[in-house]
Amino acid sequence: MCVLPIIPPVATALLEQELTAERLLRVTNKAGNEIYVFTAEEAPHCMQEVGRLREEAFRHYGGGTGKAVDIDEFDTMPGGYRQLIVWDPENKAILGGYRFIYGSEVGFSPDGKPLLATAEMFDFSDAFLRDYLPNTVELGRSFVSLQYQSTRMGTKAIFVLDNLWDGIGALTVVNPDALYFYGKVTMFKDYNRRARNLILHFLRKHFPDPDRLVTPIHPLPIEVCEEDEALFSSEDFGTNYKRLNTEVRKLGINIPPLVSAYIALSPEMRVFGTAVNEEFGDVEETGIFIAVGQILEEKKQRHIESFVRNRNGNGEAANGHG
Repeated sequence: MCVLPIIPPVATALLEQELTAERLLRVTNKAGNEIYVFTAEEAPHCMQEVGRLREEAFRHYGGGTGKAVDIDEFDTMPGGYRQLIVWDPENKAILGGYRFIYGSEVGFSPDGKPLLATAEMFDFSDAFLRDYLPNTVELGRSFVSLQYQSTRMGTKAIFVLDNLWDGIGALTVVNPDALYFYGKVTMFKDYNRRARNLILHFLRKHFPDPDRLVTPIHPLPIEVCEEDEALFSSEDFGTNYKRLNTEVRKLGINIPPLVSAYIALSPEMRVFGTAVNEEFGDVEETGIFIAVGQILEEKKQRHIESFVRNRNGNGEAANGHG
């Protein structure tokens, strides 16, 4: 694959011009940051900066597109994905983001496949398309800007992932039909193989998808030796999670932060298996599905109810995001 130099940063003044009041979704619970939502058409300069930061972050860990900027047809097509970003008003910088699309807005190809970025790696059952997709938010391309992956940036860096969940939680308020989240967690090809297999085996055991709602087109095989399989012999989730954490740390690494964040969100999560994304540096993508109603109460209060309270308290409107 030909790897191009990444574009230079977009001028701050151009970003600020596009981050208007009607695109402000909410202020974060922690660190005083702001969440904005926009499309590529509405905010082309912000889209360029998001694409630059995404490519920089993913390429750093061995993924990415190899293009000068990570922007594809799902970002730019009419009715395509919207961008949700965390903006640091103090340092005038994008800290991280997701792209998302409401299932009710998803189009279909002539052969009946949903026009979703994950449709290139996963097959969707008729039951999923009929009973779940219309009430689902698909999340993708989660990233934290490289600069803010360092604890040297203080609280701004520590809370980026938490800030992103503030934004995702608010989506369920501005669109009450959003009852499910569907996304994926990424592991890079240079991530320790044993740790990867332990994590995926743990997820498969505790978060199965018995209905086979979504399945990888080419599933990644998970090879776990008997000794490692025995680590998770308990039926208790907490016990097995502690064992997983211990074994991964023995290898000198941690469970990827987004994996930990999803695990901590809901005990009723479903995991759809893992596929290799050949268009994105051969990263390994694991499908995740969560019902909003089954999110742990503490997380609901933190990321959803806080937005409801603030909005009701100061009369904020759901400005065009529903």
